[in-house]
This record gives sequence, structure tokens and C-alpha cells, in this order.
Amino acid sequence: MQHKVKLTVIDKKLYPELQAQYCADPESGACPVYEIGDEFVFERYGEADDFWKMGMGRQCSEAWDAIARYIYTGLQGGSIMRGWMKDERVMIACCSDGTRPVIFKIERMDYKVIDIDGIHSENDKDQIKSTLETIAGVKQVVFCETYIEVYLHQNVEDAILERAVQECGAYRVLKIDGDQK
Repeated sequence: MQHKVKLTVIDKKLYPELQAQYCADPESGACPVYEIGDEFVFERYGEADDFWKMGMGRQCSEAWDAIARYIYTGLQGGSIMRGWMKDERVMIACCSDGTRPVIFKIERMDYKVIDIDGIHSENDKDQIKSTLETIAGVKQVVFCETYIEVYLHQNVEDAILERAVQECGAYRVLKIDGDQK
């Protein structure tokens, strides 16, 4: 199983009375770095290592200090906050700016990478996608350049995914998650 982490800005707060009382610029306002709805997807697959390339230096340092541990844990497939959140793949966290905090949803996205031989048209893709999305536990199917990503609510055995692809027609699964077939 592979893992990505989606970081979504779900809220921004502003405490002008605290800024007036404590900040050098009493009218500094809301966070200028993030907007509600901003999304960042972190990936570590193949050559991609977004934790290092998209994290440090590209995120606000106060925010990164608060969220990096959860992103790293999710990218490794770990429980982000078992026992605290309803779903151990999700965490709500905020930056440490006490006068204008930004609230983030951090979500581990579990998926399997499948390389398939024999796809020649959009109809082929549509057929494979619709078949895979009928399997219990499959959330979404995304076609990339040379492979597909099958996002999961829960683990689905490789054999079930492979059989579903093969039942669609003259397709051959070359590998799932990097394990050579």
C-alpha cells in the first residue's frame, strides 16, 4: 500500500484584540500565507519526495512546525492520531500563531499503484475505472501517465484488483505497488 497526505486549510482565525495588545504591528491582520480551501498533496513514490520538496521552505515555518510530524507519519502509512480522531487517517491541527492561527485538515490517502498492459483507448480506461470502483473498499481510480492509482477506504487484496482488471478484457496486470508479477 502506498500513501499520500492531503493538507487542506479549513479555517483561519483572527484575534484583533490580542494583536492590538501584543503585536508590534497591532493591525497585522489575518495570515497572509494561506487561504481557506488551499490544498497541498504530499507524495513519496518513486522519485517524488514532496515532504522535503514541498514542505520545508515552501510552507510557513510556524505551520510546518505544527504539521510536519503528522504529514511524515501519514506518508509512512502510520496512524496520524489513533484514539483521538474518529478516523486514524485524519488530524485537525493548527499553526502556533496565537493571534491569527490557521487550521488544517491532514488526511492520509491510502492507495495502490497498478501497472496495466493493453490499455489503448479512453473506453478501456472507462471500463477499468468503473469496474474497479464497484469493489468494496475502493474510493476512486485515477489514471496517470503509465499507471493507475486506486484510492482505498480500506485494504483490498491485490488478487481482487487483478482479477477485476482481467475480467474487463484483454488486459494484463504487470505489477501492483511495485511487486513484480
